[in-house]
Amino acid sequence: MARMHSKKHGKSKSRKPVSDTATAPEISDKEIMNIIEGHAKKGMSQTLIGQKLKDEHEVKYIKHTMGKRLGAILEEIGYKQQIPQDLMDLMKKAVNINNHLSANSHDIDNRIRMKKIESKIWRLTKYYIGTGKLPSTWRYDPKQAELLIKST
Repeated sequence: MARMHSKKHGKSKSRKPVSDTATAPEISDKEIMNIIEGHAKKGMSQTLIGQKLKDEHEVKYIKHTMGKRLGAILEEIGYKQQIPQDLMDLMKKAVNINNHLSANSHDIDNRIRMKKIESKIWRLTKYYIGTGKLPSTWRYDPKQAELLIKST
């Protein structure tokens, strides 16, 4: 962000927190891979796998220890998701709100929230189609999303 009353640019950016103990975890890379593969076999999402590694095994940042992101590791192992995780999470929210709105049709606040979530889904869809993570024929449909969420 730029400063308001000067022509200089600000210093605002995303930074990793500085830890007092810069020690590496006592767990080896092979053990981390086995843990990731075990959790992926159980059907856990990327976010849950990362949270388990942080909480139970004290692996602060997977990218620093393994040299790759968790998504890349899962693709390498063979657990690539058809739909990216952030898009799937938004579709779950949309399905839940849609179910709520079918029972409570006068809930205007959630109707507005539903429009915002669907616009985020459409924006992400355009992005993922452009990057090649989704096929060019893929479209968001609330009924198809509900069936997709139920199957997972």
